[in-house]
Amino acid sequence: MAEEQAKFGFTQFAENWNGRLAMLGFIIGLATELLTGQGILAQLGLM
Repeated sequence: MAEEQAKFGFTQFAENWNGRLAMLGFIIGLATELLTGQGILAQLGLM
């Protein structure tokens, strides 16, 4: 049985998930702008 290594820090595992979640957030942000017709700053009341 292989010994499991820690999944903390700048590991390939962490960077893959970081990239995936960043892409997901970007797509959700674009979809929200398209559906509401407002940018993110307008939605937050900053503009």
